[in-house]
Amino acid sequence: MSLQHTEAAGDGPLIPRPERTPGGLRAACAVVAPQLLAAYDQAKDQALAEAVEHGSLKPVHAYLDHWAALIDIERHPETARSYHRAEYLAHVATAPEEAREHLAAASAIYRAAAKAVHAG
Repeated sequence: MSLQHTEAAGDGPLIPRPERTPGGLRAACAVVAPQLLAAYDQAKDQALAEAVEHGSLKPVHAYLDHWAALIDIERHPETARSYHRAEYLAHVATAPEEAREHLAAASAIYRAAAKAVHAG
């Protein structure tokens, strides 16, 4: 997967952390990961449909939490490279233990981003 960021800033954030709203996250996604916009829009539409179907806002909150973490990863170029590299290596791994190791690395990056988003 190719990543294109607007500037090379080491691992400092390319943009401030966006508001955890559909519009704020989409605008940030357009800047730091425009290749993910179609997936973002699809996830939003699916979350809204599930919310209506189940009469619950839980799907919307889950989508916002997930995309806030992904955008937080993408805001930091080195972190994003590490995350995508770990995902790729897990996908092409030939041994289950190797795949688990790379998935654990990607998961740790994702959990750290989710924690950072919730910490504010």
